[in-house]
Amino acid sequence: MRVTRQMLIQLVIFSVVALTAVAIMVFGYMRLPQLLGVGQYRVTLELPETGGLYDRANVTYRGSQVGIVDSVALTDTGVAAVLSLDSGVSIPADLIAEVRSQSAVGEQFVQLLPQSGDGPELRNGDEIPVDRVRMPPDVNTVLDLTNEGLAAIPKDNLRTVIDEAYIAVGGLGPDLRRLVNGSTTLAIDARDNLDSLTTLVDDVQPVLNSQTDTSDSIQAWARNLAGITGQLQQEDASVAGILDRGPGAAEEVRALFDQLQPTLPIVLANLVSTGEVAVAYQAGLEQLLVLLPQGTAVTQAIGVPKNGTKQDYMGDSLVFNLNLNVPPPCTTGFLPAQQQRAPTFEDYPDRPAGDVYCRVPQDGPFNVRGARNLPCQTVPGKRAPTVKMCESDENYVPLNDGWNWKGDPNATLSGQDVPQLPPGSPPADAAPPPAPAPPPIAAAEYDPASGTYVGPDGRVYTQSNLADSAAEERTWQTMLLPPTGN
Repeated sequence: MRVTRQMLIQLVIFSVVALTAVAIMVFGYMRLPQLLGVGQYRVTLELPETGGLYDRANVTYRGSQVGIVDSVALTDTGVAAVLSLDSGVSIPADLIAEVRSQSAVGEQFVQLLPQSGDGPELRNGDEIPVDRVRMPPDVNTVLDLTNEGLAAIPKDNLRTVIDEAYIAVGGLGPDLRRLVNGSTTLAIDARDNLDSLTTLVDDVQPVLNSQTDTSDSIQAWARNLAGITGQLQQEDASVAGILDRGPGAAEEVRALFDQLQPTLPIVLANLVSTGEVAVAYQAGLEQLLVLLPQGTAVTQAIGVPKNGTKQDYMGDSLVFNLNLNVPPPCTTGFLPAQQQRAPTFEDYPDRPAGDVYCRVPQDGPFNVRGARNLPCQTVPGKRAPTVKMCESDENYVPLNDGWNWKGDPNATLSGQDVPQLPPGSPPADAAPPPAPAPPPIAAAEYDPASGTYVGPDGRVYTQSNLADSAAEERTWQTMLLPPTGN
């Protein structure tokens, strides 16, 4: 038989295909290198019982097969399973081994669950202790317990439960499928973001602690919210009226702006120019506002005297009637004379710790526009000098009637501080002891014979016209005459 070229090519192709198939069967399916121990290392798994585990069972890590069970043998304390693992896969030593089943009646396998990604790795000869092994429940035990539970349930009640369950979930197969798929996806995502979720759980404790610390504020807010909702419920008709009439009012406002649309932009543009001019002349405007009250007072001083009078003269008149101390000034409530700053001082004293203002009765004729008569915005009908007094239960108490001008103007029997401290402030410190008395003034005599004398600076001065040898006698009349030669 002659072997042709075509036959040789076919034999070569057949040989290559056969060798490839054998290689795939040996290395891929039979995993001959693993059987021979090439690229493998062995770890002993201590088990309390076999749990259905057998030789050649799979070993998985993170869902991927990384080895097989080489052998399962009895020991004095339980069962020892030798795991043959791939050397190319790094598996941390800090792990938990679980014996699981593919299904309720499926084959068993070993699943390795790492606890952390750090730490040492498994090496050849390592052992996984029994306290780090999780065994599946026995199927027979589960079936016995299930039978006992079903036997304890009355058949009629069980039938009712099944019928009601059918009514509840009947026809909801697609929805339940989507629910299960969504739950599975959520669980997978939660597992992938386990570190972030753990950090969130750890960091939520300060937030919860802050909520606990502010529980009183939260309860107060809830009570206030309940009060607001209660008022809205009571005023339901008014709120409904606002909602009913609100669109009409808004429509009228819109129509008004539509009518003003041709001219309103021009007016606003002109106002912008006016504002720029006002900013440029701000200092002059402020001065005008300062002088306006004085100018008004001057105008009234000229025009008021002739108001309502019958006279031939129609021009302005000026009256020199001086109304002094009408109304009289208020001195009560201010610093005593010994604590007031002298006008000759160039520095300024420290601001008093309390409030200084006129502290006479609110209906007194002294400084009727004083701070004591300020109306409280949040408490209608109440007048007080400060906001804190308005918000507190404290009422204004005057020092005296204001007519006590002799002696101390702050003389009072109420014991109030001057200046007045805010509500809740500690009492003012006692006044410091008085300063020592200044030294007495000493008079220095001058010499009449020469007219010399010692000045306050300690220097000696001479005034010749005071001497006895002066050319002419000086009298008080000559003091009124200018010096000679001027």
